[in-house]
Amino acid sequence: MATDTLKSTPGASGASGLRRILLDNGALTALIVLVIAMSALSGDFLTTDNLLNVGVQAAVTAILAFGVTFVIVSAGIDLSVGSVAALSATVLAWTATSHGVPVFIAVLPAVATGIAAGLVNGFLIAYGKLPPFIATLAMLSVARGLSLVISEGSPIALPDSVSHLGDTLGGWLPVPVLVMIVMGLIAAFVLGRTYIGRSMYAIGGNEEAARLSGLRVKKQKLAIYALSGVFAAVAGVVLAARLSSAQPQAADGYELDAIAAVVIGGASLAGGTGKASGTLIGALILAVLRNGLNLLNVSAFWQQVVIGVVIALAVLFDTLRRKAGATPVAAGTGGGKGKQAGTYALAAVVTVAIVGATSFLHNGSSSSSNPKMGLSLSTLNNPFFVQIRAGAQAEAKKLGVDLTVTDAQNDASQQANQLQNFTSSSFGAIIVNPVDSDAASNSVKAADKAKIPVIAVDRGVNNAKTQALVASDNVAGGELAAKTVAEKLGGKGKIVILQGQAGTSAARERAQGFANGLKAYPGIQVVAQQPADFDRTKGLDVMSNLLQAHPDVQGVIAANDEMALGAIKALGSKAGKSVSVVGFDGTPDGLKAVEGGSLYASVAQQPTQLGKIAVDNALKAFQGKKIEQMVKVPVKVVTKENVAGFGG
Repeated sequence: MATDTLKSTPGASGASGLRRILLDNGALTALIVLVIAMSALSGDFLTTDNLLNVGVQAAVTAILAFGVTFVIVSAGIDLSVGSVAALSATVLAWTATSHGVPVFIAVLPAVATGIAAGLVNGFLIAYGKLPPFIATLAMLSVARGLSLVISEGSPIALPDSVSHLGDTLGGWLPVPVLVMIVMGLIAAFVLGRTYIGRSMYAIGGNEEAARLSGLRVKKQKLAIYALSGVFAAVAGVVLAARLSSAQPQAADGYELDAIAAVVIGGASLAGGTGKASGTLIGALILAVLRNGLNLLNVSAFWQQVVIGVVIALAVLFDTLRRKAGATPVAAGTGGGKGKQAGTYALAAVVTVAIVGATSFLHNGSSSSSNPKMGLSLSTLNNPFFVQIRAGAQAEAKKLGVDLTVTDAQNDASQQANQLQNFTSSSFGAIIVNPVDSDAASNSVKAADKAKIPVIAVDRGVNNAKTQALVASDNVAGGELAAKTVAEKLGGKGKIVILQGQAGTSAARERAQGFANGLKAYPGIQVVAQQPADFDRTKGLDVMSNLLQAHPDVQGVIAANDEMALGAIKALGSKAGKSVSVVGFDGTPDGLKAVEGGSLYASVAQQPTQLGKIAVDNALKAFQGKKIEQMVKVPVKVVTKENVAGFGG
């Protein structure tokens, strides 16, 4: 017997006991190691404000993951929770704003939306015999599509009464953290103290045995997926409250984080094991990793690599743990709760002691005399924003500024986390290029409350005070683009418009400029307008589809050069000959296409100048100098005739 083997050596009892504790609490051990490491590497990590930030940043993932825990314990999977969260938030905002329903009542249809999505998933899996992966993958697409349909592709601002859910109680306890704790307690109660919780473990352990023992497996699956939908709806409301708006594209990819949190927390994808406390620890591990890596100025691309490695190691550790005979966490394991509580208490004491010791590494150490600033860009997958970063970094180096650059990857929630990290680290100034103008408002308000000046670049921030907005005039640029293509076509012809990412101020303003400019040319017919999200690949796909319906198109206006280059690829030999394409931004690839003749023109914004001027103004604001509230960087139409003299 394995137990006899463990007892065979008298002196080994202490070592084997420690080994058993580590095996049974691998996620907790990993969290302790991470906290100690981050405390040693960054003096900004171990502050009250930053630790609360970690809690806030873990909240949405943890709430989603609690619901996913039910599904994974029962040997299922739910890929739809991120989209269901976005749909529930959209229903809440749409009901409260468009129909004037009181917020407390509007929450009911939002939660009902989550339940309905979960019931559909459960029905398809239990009665339709679809694999959970396929059923929930389909719901992922349906829920995201419905969210876009209801919102018409644009964020819906929330009433103040909902936005307060993203605030703090008593000036220090964030409401999202409180909601996370409550939902975690509910999840723990369901798993450990209810009939349906025991059913989850039974179904996950052996579904056929559970059925033969009299368990109504199909009905239980309906309830399990409905519970997952409820938790997704709550997560969506919390996320929307943090961002002050319901984003139709919110929580994109969060289902993977939720699954990762459950697996890291010790649950097995094979089913039958898992607990709410482990899931919470898994979510905290992901939040600590992202928070710490942000503070250490690690590239967002490398952050994805690190988190992927952590997930792989967690699954590997689970395999080793099972082979070593670690105690599984299943239904009815209440006898070891006192021992488990003791383990957590001991872990807390050890962590505090070691972290306290590492804090001396930062005490008395001389900090850099250079001012520290943070730059949060909406994405670095677009050459335009890469040029903003290059201009900002060059100017920061010239002025002796320590500049930390982060990439929000077009995720408003991730950008909110980054801005919170800048604020809690007491940066001298913050520069933000918002993913969404409404969603950035709460984070900018927090920075203003901390007396940290904020400079917006390229896109403004709504409902919050910024010291300056450094931007090109997108409306005027859109008018120039419309004028350029209309004059090229002689005032007559059919054109299509490729729009930017829904909800961004740049997309709205450029679209407004296109519309304004085309009013002067009644002979120009816009036969189609479709979003391609500022992405070259999507520009290629959308343009290819539009050509099937409108093969006689003569002109294309794209809201950025990336989409224009995708359209050129779809047009093939027509580009620059029978079809004139006009882009926006003046990126290096766009200018090369202008020089080559396939792109007729680009409305160039000079992004390197945007980055440079933003850093200049941020330093002036930090030094208390007066700056202009609106700094306009002029746009210029670049064609083959003047591209050689354009410096960007």
